[in-house]
Amino acid sequence: MSQRQRAKTQGVSLKVAWQGIPWKKVHRHVFRLQKRIYRATQRGDVRTIHKLQKLLVKSWYARLLAVRRITQDNRGRHTAGIDGVKSLTPPQRWRLANELSLDGTASSLRRIWIPKRGSTTDKRPLGIPTQADRARQTLVRQVLEPEWEAKLSAHTYGFRPGRSCHDAIGALFTAIRYRPQYALKIDIAKCFDRIDHQALLAKVQAPPRIRRQLKAWLQAGILEDDHFSPTTAGTPQGGSCSPLLALIALHGMEEAITQVYPQARVITYADDGVVLHEDCQVLEHCQDLLKTWLAQMGLSLNEAKSSIRHTLEGDQPGFAFLGFDIRQYRVGKHQSGKGPGGHQRLGYKTLIKPAKANVTDHLAELGRIIKRGRALPQGLLIRQLNLKIRGWANYYRTGVSQDAYHRLDHLTWIKLRSWARWRHPRKSIGWVTRRYWHRLGARLTFATSATDPEAASLRAHSEATITRHVKVQGNRSPYDGDWVYWSTRQGRHPTISSKLARLLKTQRGRCRYCGLFFQHDDRIEVDHINGNHRDSRYANLQALHGHCHNAKTREHRDYLPSGMRDKHQDTEERSARKRARSDLDQR
Repeated sequence: MSQRQRAKTQGVSLKVAWQGIPWKKVHRHVFRLQKRIYRATQRGDVRTIHKLQKLLVKSWYARLLAVRRITQDNRGRHTAGIDGVKSLTPPQRWRLANELSLDGTASSLRRIWIPKRGSTTDKRPLGIPTQADRARQTLVRQVLEPEWEAKLSAHTYGFRPGRSCHDAIGALFTAIRYRPQYALKIDIAKCFDRIDHQALLAKVQAPPRIRRQLKAWLQAGILEDDHFSPTTAGTPQGGSCSPLLALIALHGMEEAITQVYPQARVITYADDGVVLHEDCQVLEHCQDLLKTWLAQMGLSLNEAKSSIRHTLEGDQPGFAFLGFDIRQYRVGKHQSGKGPGGHQRLGYKTLIKPAKANVTDHLAELGRIIKRGRALPQGLLIRQLNLKIRGWANYYRTGVSQDAYHRLDHLTWIKLRSWARWRHPRKSIGWVTRRYWHRLGARLTFATSATDPEAASLRAHSEATITRHVKVQGNRSPYDGDWVYWSTRQGRHPTISSKLARLLKTQRGRCRYCGLFFQHDDRIEVDHINGNHRDSRYANLQALHGHCHNAKTREHRDYLPSGMRDKHQDTEERSARKRARSDLDQR
């Protein structure tokens, strides 16, 4: 047998070995150790914590899970590092898991720039590690995250599993609904770029092997246009471990304030936060306390974006946070909110609405899509608009958003009317309306003809039903093992589509292929059971993990007649080969 034949045979055997891994057993073994680390941290048993962390970082199952997360589950898995590798085949995944270890070395990061949310000109940098470094970072995050989940404050919501922006907004509503207060808006200037490495490593208090690996990542440097830049501070965004390191760096900020002012409430999301208190002078002193505390980590407040405002009184009451305007309004007795117990009328009402700046940015984005799509078929334009409209409307459906929704629907209709008139300048408005608008139900809708085989209709913002978000309980964490609580919350998340929410409820939060509960960072996909993508009845749909969806597709291919298998190859394998070929062509 030639060397080429032996390599091919070995590759086939490794592919079969990767696909035959008992992933259900892998998940349960890793989570069992993570739960023990979480419990030991709650007890304050440092010795047991380090012992379990050393055991988990060497675990074969933990390495397998880390490799699968970065090669199959993560949505940004096809972004290449400095080595140009965009994807790994099953044999390469097996080899990476076998060779994975924390050796205290790290490759440089590849810098790319992406637009900042809500801006067309400003960009923020991302540092993209190689596939091997991503796997190591994911392995370390699996080890450190349970410990810090037990340590972090109950009112820290950003970058934590099972928590979201809506939980932070819910905490603010709960804190101010019965009494108006002053609010100090916190914004940390360039948080990810300025964190002091020595202070961060001292705060981590991890075993020496993990600490050496963290130091190597922090000092790996950045490669941009063949120019190397050393990293002397900060945790470059783009790696799977960076958000956790930022959380660790900011841990203790709440205690710096509550130790001096126990009545103050500190609610944070990543590098943004709000401090609430009834006395304005107290918040002015809190601002000084924050400056002193942040200086220890090499950070500082962004003076331009940090301000103190009252939620009810003043020239500019209320404040913006995470895309929402949070404010209280004076109202009459018939519209007034009620105090605890529902007896006393407060004389004001707390309303949380979409921020005006975010409404303007969203409308501008829709306008850009319509302008770029002047020559597109109507169905394709509708699908592009629906993606933006559905996501934006679902995010804001937890607030008082119907007025903003109706205004956006009207302004979108005006833009689409201009789009249609531009395509047919010599036709009357009646002809244009009959061509592009059709009656669906009780109203005219921008839609394709019903006879179109791929009929599509524009989704209205106002179709998103207002649903109040239930804030996460206290300091609950997915590592506490209460799968019923967490799977129920996942199905009720505001950004989950109604179709997926119904499937999660029907399946009781479990994947129908592997039987495991869906976790916070799992990629969930909707699968057509019989393979017919035009049959979208709920009886033909099921929610699966992304990797389980690929495995089901592969099994379906194996059952096909031999003459049809070439047409139904494993889509994951085929797309991986295409990306590898295109990457080689670029070289």
